[in-house]
Amino acid sequence: MAEIITVSKVEDGTRLMRWFLRRFPAMPQREFYKLCRGGQIRVNSSRVRGNEILRAGDAVRVPPTLTGYAKAPIKSEGGDNFTLSDLEMLRTCIIHNDEDIVVFNKPAGLAVQGGTGIRKSVDKMAAAMFPYAKISLVHRLDRDTSGILVVAKNQNAAQKLAAAFQSKTAHKEYLALLNGDVKPPRGVIDNYMLKGQVFDTAARLNGGAGPRPQRAVTEYEVISTAVGCVSWVLFSPKTGRTHQLRVHSARTLGAPIVGDDLYGRDKKLDGALCAVLGTQNLFLFAYKITFQHPSSGRLMTLKAPVPEFMLPVMKFLELKLP
Repeated sequence: MAEIITVSKVEDGTRLMRWFLRRFPAMPQREFYKLCRGGQIRVNSSRVRGNEILRAGDAVRVPPTLTGYAKAPIKSEGGDNFTLSDLEMLRTCIIHNDEDIVVFNKPAGLAVQGGTGIRKSVDKMAAAMFPYAKISLVHRLDRDTSGILVVAKNQNAAQKLAAAFQSKTAHKEYLALLNGDVKPPRGVIDNYMLKGQVFDTAARLNGGAGPRPQRAVTEYEVISTAVGCVSWVLFSPKTGRTHQLRVHSARTLGAPIVGDDLYGRDKKLDGALCAVLGTQNLFLFAYKITFQHPSSGRLMTLKAPVPEFMLPVMKFLELKLP
């Protein structure tokens, strides 16, 4: 029996063929057009040719013959595997989408970029969701960090956004729960980093023959403290070193981010607070981003909804958004 699927707000403006390829990525295009010609695929009960623009609320008739295509795992050229349910999960994370960019509220635990041993990643899944776009990453988030991630959908957008992030004209803000009482409550961390360690200068290691640490700059402000042992902090990184906020929290401020089992494993939380947390997730959240749209030049400020795992902790500790 045919299924009727209602087009969501996120999918508004999508061409019919692209809509089907996102939901049934294993379906051959010739099969799609054959079903259109035979009247098996319809929109709002009307026959279609395949290039129609869908609007939110449209009712799309999906013939039962396509069920098998939806169940098949999606394999990218890089060998990553993910299912249709994985794509649907990522689709629900979209907070902005247009012809040039798509912005996700990335969940914790999902890798941004594919690679050896990574089964699913934002870049590969986004390429499957938008098969006719040229998906490019223009900045990164750690796998364990949740929050806003901007992805370019064409070369022009990728070049302009990459330049904006490189020059720091794009402004990012993060929220984090730190295991410790941060003093002073506001400041700028300006030092050098290499392999999870901080240094006062960029001098080469091992008598001048080793690698050179890179400058890492982070502005921070303590928004509030709770139970005398944790700090709710707003971070604004000015450089983009690997694990920069995690290292600055643990090594410079002496207060690792809650849930950081790499840099904070030597500092245990109070037992009562551990019971309240109820999760092993990293309490680092890319909360807000401001940048110029690559086509219109309009200044955009986007905020991501707080991850569900943080909400009960914020409520219990009476933590507020800035």
